[in-house]
Amino acid sequence: MLEINLSTLGWIVVVLGLVVVLGLAFYAGRLLGRLKQQNQRRDKALEKRNENLYESIVTIAKAMDQGQCPLSEGALRLVVLLDLRVESQQAAYAKRYPALHDMYERIKHMPTHEARKQYPKGEIRKMDLEREGYEQELEDVILKDIRQLLKDFG
Repeated sequence: MLEINLSTLGWIVVVLGLVVVLGLAFYAGRLLGRLKQQNQRRDKALEKRNENLYESIVTIAKAMDQGQCPLSEGALRLVVLLDLRVESQQAAYAKRYPALHDMYERIKHMPTHEARKQYPKGEIRKMDLEREGYEQELEDVILKDIRQLLKDFG
């Protein structure tokens, strides 16, 4: 009788073990499915974000090329937008468009929007003259970068 009970008990343990393993396998499968969905949603969101960045970059670059946007303002905006792109580290935009980044580095310390209003008018005019001087100095090379950017993003 003791031998039958041990044999039966062994089968019960094996069956319970299988139930636990199957339950864990099912749970792991569900988690993997959720992870796959989450990754797909993330990839779609990144793709959408890059599309929006692409549109903004091309619009600003065209406006700069057509003289509708000051070169300094466009450079500030483009450098930030390019750095926000997913592949920005691999693309090495600073090396591909050095004049844009040169302008950015020269004027990034200058206040914009609301921060600008905190400065006296004389100081704002001084910064504007400095910025306009950089625009004149770098105009040809910035436009060269812009045209290359438009080719790259076209």
